[in-house]
Amino acid sequence: MTEFWTGRKVRLRGIEPEDWAAFQRFDEHSADMRGADLLYPPRSAEGYRQWARTRATDEPGGDEFQLAIESLADRALVGSLSTTDTDRRAGRFGYGIAIGHDHQRRGYATDAIVLLLTYLFGERRYHKCEVGIYAFNEASIGLHEKLGFQVEGRLREHEYFAGRRHDLVLMGLTLDEFTARHPFPAL
Repeated sequence: MTEFWTGRKVRLRGIEPEDWAAFQRFDEHSADMRGADLLYPPRSAEGYRQWARTRATDEPGGDEFQLAIESLADRALVGSLSTTDTDRRAGRFGYGIAIGHDHQRRGYATDAIVLLLTYLFGERRYHKCEVGIYAFNEASIGLHEKLGFQVEGRLREHEYFAGRRHDLVLMGLTLDEFTARHPFPAL
């Protein structure tokens, strides 16, 4: 990978076959799984190995992809992020990010998100990023506010899990809002 994909604390890279064990450990924390996505049934070690092998052989292309987040300090896999809902005509995209339980609150998510936004805004010509965050995930809402995202709405009782319905907070960030805080690097 080039320095473009390296921040102050993390490096974004492709998923490798040997990453399967770290992803299995991440999924052992139900609250983390729910905060990032959904609670899924347990998967076998072989299922994780196959999943990682498939991701490792995915050809890069297009604007929807998943990347591993690796810490610079110890080269440990600390999480992943993936782009979603890319719409080149409208200039919008979204993403999801998950940081493993043992690696949270160290600035890895902030660094990874800034790298991703720099790429999609500065290299792929997108204009706006939109994310949906469960209302109970106050840490993620705070992180996104710190990055400059604005609350654009709330979908009430939008998702169902853990025996009840949950609101989804919609947040957005435009290219101009991003570059006001994070100017593109000089060539």
